[in-house]
Amino acid sequence: MANLLSTLLANQTALYIKTRKFHWNVAGESFMEYHLLFEKQYKELEENIDEVAERINKLGSPTIGTLKEYIKLTFIKETPGYYPSSKDMVKELLGDHEAVIKELRKNVEECAKRYEDAGTADFLTKLMEDHETNAWKLRRYLK
Repeated sequence: MANLLSTLLANQTALYIKTRKFHWNVAGESFMEYHLLFEKQYKELEENIDEVAERINKLGSPTIGTLKEYIKLTFIKETPGYYPSSKDMVKELLGDHEAVIKELRKNVEECAKRYEDAGTADFLTKLMEDHETNAWKLRRYLK
């Protein structure tokens, strides 16, 4: 269970960093709207990161906390030196949220069936719903 949650923690952290980068670097038309949207999303991710880390501890395992550990476990792709348009930022973040949602759906089922851990399954379901809401909001900007 700790491995599953550590991977989630790594993905949440990588997505947080990317969202923060885009918040800092968004420019052009609708700057303030995107700036505030990204800020709201990275603040939500920050809270979720803390909750995932604490969940790992509640289950009796130590929590990872170095960039090296996160990089080893995350599937969120970084783009050093790349500063996309605001529309491309939205597309990239949407893709990342959708990837996390897909992984969380598998994790919820695994927690419930394989580990018989309803508490973690419920916890992951709430995180999945947060990502679904953020993905929905991002998707609306692409219409």
